[in-house]
Order: sequence, then structure tokens, then C-alpha cells
Amino acid sequence: MRNITRKIALSCFSLIIGATLLTTPTTQAGQSSARSVAMGGAFTSLAVGVDATRYNPANLGLLDYQKTALEVVGLGANIANNAFSLSDYNKYTGAVLTDADKNDILGKIPDEGLSLSVDAEAAALSFSMGQFAFHTSVVGQADVNLNKDLLDLILNGNSFGDTLTITGTYSDAVSYVQSGISYGLPLYTVGTRQLSGGMTFKYLKGIAVEQIVELQGMISTDITGFGGNGAMIARTASGGSGYSIDLGAALQLNDSYTVGARISNFASSISWSNNTEEHGYNFNFDTVTVDNISADYIVSDDYTVPIGSFSTSLPSVMNIGIANTDGKLVWAVDWEQGFRRAAGASKNPRIALGLEYSALSYLPLRTGFATGGAKQTAFSFGTGLYLSAFYLDIAAVSGASLSTYSSKGLNFAVSTGLYF
Repeated sequence: MRNITRKIALSCFSLIIGATLLTTPTTQAGQSSARSVAMGGAFTSLAVGVDATRYNPANLGLLDYQKTALEVVGLGANIANNAFSLSDYNKYTGAVLTDADKNDILGKIPDEGLSLSVDAEAAALSFSMGQFAFHTSVVGQADVNLNKDLLDLILNGNSFGDTLTITGTYSDAVSYVQSGISYGLPLYTVGTRQLSGGMTFKYLKGIAVEQIVELQGMISTDITGFGGNGAMIARTASGGSGYSIDLGAALQLNDSYTVGARISNFASSISWSNNTEEHGYNFNFDTVTVDNISADYIVSDDYTVPIGSFSTSLPSVMNIGIANTDGKLVWAVDWEQGFRRAAGASKNPRIALGLEYSALSYLPLRTGFATGGAKQTAFSFGTGLYLSAFYLDIAAVSGASLSTYSSKGLNFAVSTGLYF
């Protein structure tokens, strides 16, 4: 019986993961500004030129933040989980797990379950001039959470009197191309103090989406055998179009300090109209035992049917930041707050701190730290090369310590272009 229910759990696990992998793009996206990634994402009050379109369009209304620039390429990817580091992966992959190993693995998984996320971006030929900026990029995001009880069953099987539910399990994935134009409007200027507002309007071309709109199930064991039922309904599409609007505000207090705020996806909608389908899976069984498992005691069915067009929205996220922009040592602090859980967003706040030291103006050194939200606690680091009009920035992220073995995923970025 233990092996039977373990096989059922593994089938559920494969079903959930498979649904997400089918629609997660192969070129997956997230933060394409390597300078921001190196500084932990604390960039709301630092972003200039092209970067202002991503982090705060209001910065384009500040004289010191206006740059004539061309970003040729920007690539970034953040693929992460909330439980296991590279060290854990190397330790347990291919190993015969003892009871102590299984307990250690389960102990690393939070009570809310094992979270897997992808957030990536590939940008090309973005430019800025004065109070305007334009950018285009491919974005891919996915968010999966697996119930801890399900993972316990996969590792240990079930025992008498167990009841397994998959409450708290979910999956979302979306990919799209975005083309955006940003404008920063000066509102108030007295001496070195400037106040500005800004907006980014983005046209979105949907590539693919997958959402699990219903997922419930349970398996229980008693003296007569085991029984259970469950259902999953997901909707998918492979084409659509829509829009998104970001709003921002920035206040340059003096030559040294700037504060800013931005709400990304303040308003958004993508209408999906191509290859729209609903996928469903149901199972039901009652008092199954080892003796009758081969009989028709387990009833299951799955289906795929075309459906009409449907709309989704991108999650709104607010960032508030302060930065010291004067001198060889630049620092910034950001607070990030999502308003709902979705791919690329969390209702839990995240705090980021970034530092940049430019003892040599052409070779800045950067580091950052961020914690909270749906992402791992992480240190980041990077550098840049600035030669005349050319620049190249690179960044990488570790885990809760500076060692790469503490990383719970993969996070890197590179960007290059020209300042005029």
C-alpha cells in the first residue's frame, strides 16, 4: 500500500510540474540590467536613461538622470527555489537516501511548501534621449508551489491513518514580448531640489500562458484500504495581445540624495485568443487494497477542449527607494511590495541594499543584499567596464552566504551598450 500511494503522489507531482514546463519559454527572462542585479535590485532611485524604463520612469524628469544611450543587449535570468542550495543538490543527487537524509530534506522545505520560480528577460536595442526612453524585451515568468505533504509522501510513502491533501499547491506561467515608451515630466524645481512624475506605456504581445484555475485532492488510509479523489483544471493559450502601464514619482532632495516610488503594472491586461484550451484531470477511488488494485477501483479521466478567449493581468508591484548618488561610494535601499501572489510577484515584502564603489571610474565594483518576498535571501556582486562611450556590466548572485554553493538557483545578468 505504501508503494501504491507513493506512485499516485508521483503522478500528481509530474502532472503539476509538467503543466508548467510546457508553457515556460526556453529563453526565460527577469532582470536585464546587470548593474541593478549586482546591487541586489535596489535601483528605484538610481536608474538612469534606459534603465529608468524598467525601474522608475519618473527619473527621466530629473536633469541628472537623463542620458542619451543605446543598450544593444541586456540579458538576465533568475531561476530559484526556496529550500535547496547547490550544496544540497550535489549531496543528494544520485544518492541512496537514508531516513536521516529524508528528514533533512523535508526539514529544509518551509511549511508552505516547495516553491520554484523563473523570472527572466532578454532585451535588445533599447534607447533613451532626454525625457524619453524606449525599450523592447522578451519576458518569461513561472511560479510553482508544491504541498509539503505531497513531497513527504513521495519520500516516505504513507502510513495507517494518514490523510494527504494538496492544498497550497499552485502553478502559473506566462511569457510575452513587451515594447514600452517612457516619459518623465518635471513638476517642481527649486535650486538642486527637483520633483518629477513619469509613466511607461507598454504594448504586450502574448507568447504563452498557463494557469491552474482549480486544484484539489486528498488521499486517506484506514483499516479497510485507502481512498481519495482529486481534480485539476488548467487553461492555456499560445497567443494574445494587451497593454501595461507603470507609474512613478521621483524627488531629488539635493546633489546627494534621491527618493523615488514606482508601481509597475498599475493597470494591465492581456487578451488571449490563439489556441485557447482547457485541460482537466480527475481521479476517484474508494477502499482500494493490494488485492484489488488491478481491478477497476480507480476511476480517472483527462480531457482537453477548446475554449473562448480569456484575459489575464500582470501583478502590480510597488517599489520605494532612497539612494545616495554623490561621490565614489554610491548606495541605495529599496522596499518592494506585491499586491497579490502571481508569477513574478509576492505579497510578502522584500528589502534590498546595494553598494557601488568607483575608485577607478572605468571599473566600478558592486555588491548587494536582498531578503524577503518569494525569492531567496541572497548576496550579489558584479562589475562593469566603461571605455569612452562603451560599457559592459556583468552580475551574479549567490545565496545566504558569499559562497556559490549556498545559492538556491541560478541568477545572472549581462548588459552592454553605448553612452553618447
